[in-house]
Amino acid sequence: MPYRYAAPLWLLPVTALAQTAPPDTARAVALPEATITGYGQQLPLRRTAAAVGVLQARDFERFPQNALTQAVNTLPGVRLEERATASYRLSVRGSTLRSPFGVRNTKVYYQGIPLTEASGSTPLNLLDPSLLGGLEVIKGPAASVYGAGTGGAVLLTGRRPAADETTVSAGFTAGSFGLRRTTVAVETGSATGYLRAAYARQSLDGYREQSALRRDVLTLDGEWQPTARQTVGLHALFADIRYQLPGGLTRAQFRADPRQARPGTGTAPGTVQQRTYYAARAALLGATHEARLSDRWRLNSMLYLSGSRINTPFLIDFERNTLLGGGGRTVLSYRTALAGRTLRLQAGAEAQTSFESSRNYQNRAGQPGALRYDDEIRTLTGFAFAQADYELPAGLQLTAGASYNRLRYRISRLSDAATNPAGYELARNFQPQVSPRVALLREFGAGLTVYGSVSTGFSPPTEEEIRPSDGSINRALQAERATSYEVGARGDFGRRRLHYDVALYDQRLRQTITTRTTDLGTQLFTNAGTTRQRGVEVALSGLLWQERWVRNQYFVGGTHQNTFTESSLRAFVSYAYNYYRFGNYETGGQDFGGNRLTGTAPHTLTAGLDFRQRYGFYLSPTVSHQSRLPLNDANTEYAAGYWTFGSRGGWRGRLGPLALDVFGGGENLTDRRYSLGNDLNAFGSRYFQPAPARNWYAGVAVKW
Repeated sequence: MPYRYAAPLWLLPVTALAQTAPPDTARAVALPEATITGYGQQLPLRRTAAAVGVLQARDFERFPQNALTQAVNTLPGVRLEERATASYRLSVRGSTLRSPFGVRNTKVYYQGIPLTEASGSTPLNLLDPSLLGGLEVIKGPAASVYGAGTGGAVLLTGRRPAADETTVSAGFTAGSFGLRRTTVAVETGSATGYLRAAYARQSLDGYREQSALRRDVLTLDGEWQPTARQTVGLHALFADIRYQLPGGLTRAQFRADPRQARPGTGTAPGTVQQRTYYAARAALLGATHEARLSDRWRLNSMLYLSGSRINTPFLIDFERNTLLGGGGRTVLSYRTALAGRTLRLQAGAEAQTSFESSRNYQNRAGQPGALRYDDEIRTLTGFAFAQADYELPAGLQLTAGASYNRLRYRISRLSDAATNPAGYELARNFQPQVSPRVALLREFGAGLTVYGSVSTGFSPPTEEEIRPSDGSINRALQAERATSYEVGARGDFGRRRLHYDVALYDQRLRQTITTRTTDLGTQLFTNAGTTRQRGVEVALSGLLWQERWVRNQYFVGGTHQNTFTESSLRAFVSYAYNYYRFGNYETGGQDFGGNRLTGTAPHTLTAGLDFRQRYGFYLSPTVSHQSRLPLNDANTEYAAGYWTFGSRGGWRGRLGPLALDVFGGGENLTDRRYSLGNDLNAFGSRYFQPAPARNWYAGVAVKW
């Protein structure tokens, strides 16, 4: 006879809110911990001596998948902002300062292939959340394995079907402000590989005037084993995206009408008049190969090609850029026992190159006018690295690694060749940098791991910073250099009931790059001396309550087996405290030393619940907070802090051969007026990029 029980399984640990099938007893049993890539070590999170944030596919599914922001912002110390629809800006431990748009100072990989271009910029807006199966954020300088970048590294993976499963899935979502989303995926898996093709299309009229979006993304991922010791992968991505740019508002304009686009002034036309937008077509093709040479030796290699065509009318400029890039990475790993303890060694190299043809015209109401300048930019960057991990006595684990990094730009201004034949070419060769990292970890049983690390990194200027859209070439801009000291602890309380992760860090940045905006909307960059970035990051997650019912009882091979259905309530909280200050920073006759770091909030918090009911109903409310933050280096203007609340709910179950998810929800349900992705040091105090007001969505996903 079916029965039920209610077990007070207080705060069972989860990794990134992972959910698995419940055990067939009422004991508090720990959920399995996922293996993460980390610094290439392929170790459980509890044995990784670094601050790493992890998201899985189900974490993206807690939110409307029209944007990456909500899911990524559940990670402490990580902020993803949208200045305009799909115009992302990523900050890892305060790296927003030099990013008026795009992702800089952070290396991003997709399926093991660099999504970050050789020039240092990352087109994160090309990705659709429904295509992602996992995300890891390595916080702080990660140059010892991933090259240039003082913010960290982001490792993205696609979705992968289960073995011996062939499915077709489709989904549709509609919502406020003209939101329409369609997704289709076909996938098949086996014990030796998988193949998955997926397509996502999204359109949006936009909350603000001049903020419409259209995006099409197609991915193809495959992996197979030609022999027992080899695995070959092929990954392709194509994106076609176009979104309008509404521009920043002054505080008075923001208060009067947050839905308006930037109006014209006496010196510059408005964004509607100039029809400002971003349009790109981009493709990424990469191949990976893993050779298990023996039980001790392993060789992983990757080659890729990329290309893009971008048109962007700004207030006065119309940019047309064509980019071709490529590169590769290879890592040789060795594992052995030394004095009866495990020793892991790895060494490798990565190289990237790109060629960009960039033409700037006058913007004639969204059409190219007279040619202003014509540039060709060649970029070559690369690094070699080595790392050793050794298990010491007393449960200690030592990690030591370093990388050697190079970067070179060659800029040819073809439009000046006739008038300046001796000086139309410029080379910027940045001083080679060695970036070491040392970390020590100690496990105190299954419930507590403590670690400490010292790491260094450098982040040279991107091509957009060397060559801003006003046509100037910045010959004085220098690379940032960082040293980070970090200690942390993670583990579980009691009988693995509550999973916690705490990190404290002190990062000191030299030659900090900061930005300002001219009256014509051009971003210019300069080195701002030093900054000191100290902070605390806390993440808690667990299962608050679970009630389970036996659904079926049967015998397999004479052994009694049960299957279960359950109701459960999970919770998570993430919090970050940032004490960021400028050091010796003087410019324009002003001393900003001791001021708060521009664009970084002292406090951020996100908390949520996941309720699952035995008949398939679910509800996932989330609350987020960001405290007020300075908008300029002088700290004379601040953006107000805010709280936002959103929730998604629905029903998941089966209808014959079909697996259904019928859902709906809302964001900013309290209708808070706030700005997300502020323009820092903006000319004319046009700091504010208003976020959408209260909005709703509903949809259905089917899989068979």
